[in-house]
Amino acid sequence: MFDIVNFLKNLLYNMLAIFSFSRKKLSNKLSIYVKSNTGSTLSVDLEPHMDIKDVKEIVAPQLGLAPDELKIIFAGKELSDTITISESNGKRRLNSIISEESPEEPYPAGSSKPLCETMSDLELTEVNERTSSAPSEPPAERRKANFFVYCSQCEKVCTGKLRVRCGICRSGAFTVHRDPESWDDVLKKKRITGHCENFEVPCVENEAGDPPFTEFYFKCAEHSSGGETDFAAPLNLIKTNHKDIPCIACTDTSDTVLVFPCAAGHVSCLDCFRQYCVSRLLERQFLEHPTQGGYTLRCPVGCDASYIEDVHHFKLLSKEQYDRYQRFATEEYVLRNGGVLCPQPGCGMGLLVDADCRRVQCQNGCGFVFCRSCLQGYHIGECLETVTTSLGTASGYSIDPLRASEARWDEASKIAIKVTTKPCPQCRTATERDGGCMHMVCTRSGCGYEWCWVCQTPWTRDCMAAHWFG
Repeated sequence: MFDIVNFLKNLLYNMLAIFSFSRKKLSNKLSIYVKSNTGSTLSVDLEPHMDIKDVKEIVAPQLGLAPDELKIIFAGKELSDTITISESNGKRRLNSIISEESPEEPYPAGSSKPLCETMSDLELTEVNERTSSAPSEPPAERRKANFFVYCSQCEKVCTGKLRVRCGICRSGAFTVHRDPESWDDVLKKKRITGHCENFEVPCVENEAGDPPFTEFYFKCAEHSSGGETDFAAPLNLIKTNHKDIPCIACTDTSDTVLVFPCAAGHVSCLDCFRQYCVSRLLERQFLEHPTQGGYTLRCPVGCDASYIEDVHHFKLLSKEQYDRYQRFATEEYVLRNGGVLCPQPGCGMGLLVDADCRRVQCQNGCGFVFCRSCLQGYHIGECLETVTTSLGTASGYSIDPLRASEARWDEASKIAIKVTTKPCPQCRTATERDGGCMHMVCTRSGCGYEWCWVCQTPWTRDCMAAHWFG
């Protein structure tokens, strides 16, 4: 008699056995790259619960040394044997420093805190009134402080990681004498000294044997490291909103905010900051920094000494908007320094010319020759008067008469004539060259002026010799 119960039991057992045999075991190992000061790089697989002592026991035999002859330095700090891989942020590169006799350090060892927790100005200093007015409520969980950078590879604002190296040989085998305590310690040079362990004879700053200075740099924490040359631009005004301070524009509370460098420290969410930049960009209301130069903005409240000094913060704009920002900045620089912009449609090349020069030729651009005074084609004699009356405008909305003349439906043909023709230097009659040599003769009745198509000057033997046929 067929036993259906036992058959089903055996079938279920066999299916479970198959599933158990084909099941893959998940591994929690971390692939760590350990770079020695001899230039070699080792790849080791470690468990997050391992401590630095375990790492030394794994790495030392591969280097032909004893574990107690190794020092492991990470982000400018020597890691003690009791620190675990997970505590030392071990997913990133460790610098393994080989030292048979560790030199006596002139300064005591620093704190083991991450660098993002040693800087006093990384967090917001103001306290939200709503938070301080309700002491009976349980405090919110403190959010982790982060560095923020603009990563050109990710093309966005990302969390960053601060790294240190020797300011002389740029080696990562470098221990700092103290942790950075402010952004000035990181962004300004020669603030913190350290000890370089890249060579048997440590680097020194000068003939007096002073220790070298620390060089700080940033990497993006949201993609795999591209090696020693991988770096990102720090955004020191963007911070984690620990105090839940509302945005100055929309009054919403965001986790990540931008703090303007004014005494009041006004806070803006990143979306409102982008909108603020775009509105000023469209109106060409960016300002020149009074001391450092550059095209920038200040606090929207109008606070004194609140200019944004690092223009990388404007990378929050879209690529098209940032390209426009750079173009406007270049144009403003040219105009402030006595230059002129080529008036030919589609060109706009910036030209720096002498103050008494009237005839200007667009170099490295379209080659258009124009009068500096009226920005029309170059001519002999006085400039014709142009209409400069302003059109009626509403509040906050202005119209440029020149742009208005170009924005008409039938303006396309006029622009085509302006691009393909050049004016006679004497009577300013539009002339088109349709083949032949560069020797032009004005056909307007009563003019008959002979001129050079290239130079837009009277025809001479020099023109005949240089570019008669181009």
